[in-house]
Amino acid sequence: MTEWVSGALFTAGATLALLAAVGVLRLPDVFTRMQASTKASTLGLGCLLAGLAIKHPDISVAIRAGSIGAFMMLTTAVAAHVIARAAALTGAPLWTGTWIDERRPRAQPPADRQRPHDHGQISNS
Repeated sequence: MTEWVSGALFTAGATLALLAAVGVLRLPDVFTRMQASTKASTLGLGCLLAGLAIKHPDISVAIRAGSIGAFMMLTTAVAAHVIARAAALTGAPLWTGTWIDERRPRAQPPADRQRPHDHGQISNS
C-alpha cells in the first residue's frame, strides 16, 4: 500500500514540477511567471518529499524531508516577494490582458461624485 501512495505522490510532484516549468516558459510576464514557478514547484517538491518520507519510513529521512520542505516554503515565498518587488520598481511591463494595475494610483472619481470631506467634524444630524 505504501508503494502505491508514494508512487502517486511522486507522480503528482513530478507533474506539478513539469507544470511549473511549462508556466515559466509560456506565461506572458514576470509576475505570472513568478506565480507559476513558486506555487507549482513548491507543491511539487512537497509531494516529492512526502512520497520520499512514505517510501523510506526512517525517522531521519522524515526529518530531513520535513526540513527541506520547510526551508523551501520559507525561502520561496521570500524570493517571490523580492522578485515581484524588483520587477515592479524597475517598471517591468505587464501583460496586455491585465485589467487592473495596482502599481499605479487609482483615478479620482469625477468631482460631482466625490464625497465632501468633513475633516473629523462630527455632525449633529
